[in-house]
Amino acid sequence: MTTAASAAQDYSQPQPGEALPGGSTTHHKQRNTDAFSQSSANMSFENELNFKLGNGIFKKIWVPAPSSTTASDGLGPLYNARACQRCHLKDGRGHPPEANWPEDNAVSMFLRLSIPPQNDAQRQLLESGKVGVIPEPTYGGQLQDLAINGLAGEGRMVISYRETTVTLADGSQVQLRKPDYSITELSYGPLHPQTLLSPRIAPPMIGLGLLEALPATAIEALSDPEDRDNDGISGRPNRVWNSFTQQQELGRFGWKAGNPTLIQQAVGAFNGDMGISTPFAPSASGDCTAQQLDCLKQPNGNTPQQDNAEASEEMVKLVEFYSRNLAPPARPDAARPQVLKGKAVFHQSGCAACHQPSFTTASRADMPEQSAQLIWPYSDLLLHDMGEGLADNRPEFLASGSEWRTPPLWGIGLTQTVNGHTYFLHDGRARNLLEAVLWHGGEAQASRDHVINLPTAERAALLTFLESL
Repeated sequence: MTTAASAAQDYSQPQPGEALPGGSTTHHKQRNTDAFSQSSANMSFENELNFKLGNGIFKKIWVPAPSSTTASDGLGPLYNARACQRCHLKDGRGHPPEANWPEDNAVSMFLRLSIPPQNDAQRQLLESGKVGVIPEPTYGGQLQDLAINGLAGEGRMVISYRETTVTLADGSQVQLRKPDYSITELSYGPLHPQTLLSPRIAPPMIGLGLLEALPATAIEALSDPEDRDNDGISGRPNRVWNSFTQQQELGRFGWKAGNPTLIQQAVGAFNGDMGISTPFAPSASGDCTAQQLDCLKQPNGNTPQQDNAEASEEMVKLVEFYSRNLAPPARPDAARPQVLKGKAVFHQSGCAACHQPSFTTASRADMPEQSAQLIWPYSDLLLHDMGEGLADNRPEFLASGSEWRTPPLWGIGLTQTVNGHTYFLHDGRARNLLEAVLWHGGEAQASRDHVINLPTAERAALLTFLESL
């Protein structure tokens, strides 16, 4: 089903349902620090218990094995955080550190690591579509800066910024900061000389189940890789490996749409971010590589009570259920004249070509809360070339080094309220929404230039609209 917002619109009033971004799942509780932590409003009383149990596991602080409890041990040996909530604080958006270690930590941000294929076997593995990257041979798929007692963390991410100035049409100036990344204090030897680094902050959790419930055909219908309509937008889907169905499927989640389902995303986070084994990813040593022998020798928390893993299948599925049912908040200001004016500017600037406003989810008996809902995520979930300015130069499945999945915008105006900051984009380089817009390049260059040339009042209205989402 195509989006409702692609046709000509009357911007004098909201469209039907626009104030309810998550359809019937939308919650109407206060837009406060807990605005991203509410359950689907249409959830049955019986399912509320599962939501609360999933929330408890999401917040659980894991400890190293062995410990006095078999329900919370198995952390690491190497890890990035001790709980899901440590990265997705208040179920919201992560942020870059305010300073490099030891002045600050990077608990809600880490570096993905990989290398280009080195031989025919690795090239064939990538071409098969069963993996998206070749991990760095010593440090694995991500830099884990923390470790259990007796081991050293892998290293420390170092960020330095260079400032550039953008002058807007009204003469005002905006400072953009371009980050450079490096790693110091490497504990396990040098990195491969061709190592590719990609910084990632934790994305917000709201509405994920609704995105999972979108028909693949509705997303793929928006794909135009050859730009046949000559609008400058050539989004395309990522095709990624589903380890549960053992086949390639549409990528939906992650900054480059590298995961097809919420359960696969959860399993990867348990194992990669916290070093917790599950029946679906049974390695109790997480992302430890064959080069990290001391890491591989550490005791684990695998136990029969947890399906011979550290987190049982039931635990994983409760986290999946919790993640699926974090509801988008209602938009009480959707009908404000200044918001509607900004919505018109949003469309006139071409932003909606990628940030597709609305979809209708599939009818899903297995996902009753998310079934047949008109939703307003402001994303097409497709990959777009965003230009060299935002490029990480690290491919992932079909995504090139300059392509990113369009991030949903619902809830974006509550970032300050929920998380106490306004850092945006995949690495948090943008310090506010205007900076985020000005970093757009590639397919979004024309929209960026349009915003630069807006009169002051129209630019202010655009930002008011975004903050209303």
